[in-house]
Amino acid sequence: MSVPRDPQALAEACAAAMWADDTASQGLGMTLDAVGPGTATLSMPVTEAMTNGHGICHGGFIFALADSAFAFACNGYNQRTVGQHAAITYLAPARAGDTLRAEATELDRRARSGIYDITVRTDAGAVIAQFRGHSRTIKGTHLPEPD
Repeated sequence: MSVPRDPQALAEACAAAMWADDTASQGLGMTLDAVGPGTATLSMPVTEAMTNGHGICHGGFIFALADSAFAFACNGYNQRTVGQHAAITYLAPARAGDTLRAEATELDRRARSGIYDITVRTDAGAVIAQFRGHSRTIKGTHLPEPD
């Protein structure tokens, strides 16, 4: 398999390789809606099992969705990249029956580090959370490098 030269095709190929092994995101019902160089959009339906004692979506599930969008956005360059730091601010509740959508955007990427903003919204457009992630490139690739 040759590594695509086109940035969009490369991001899509890296996302496909990551998604094939991402049983956690798939197990939570997430879907990978879009990916590009430094961007990704994932969705997840909120089920009753994801709600807490207040009847709203547990923050850990919202964080997991935002973190997954972060991972796909920063791993589209065929360099293995991990989260170095993340912070989330919860702005409004989500409830069972909502579909959450996390949109990740690369703000800056240099050398081995990057900064990404992820906004999580309901299907009605209400902003639920704002997440900021800092990435760090490590050894390895998602696609085999040519010999």
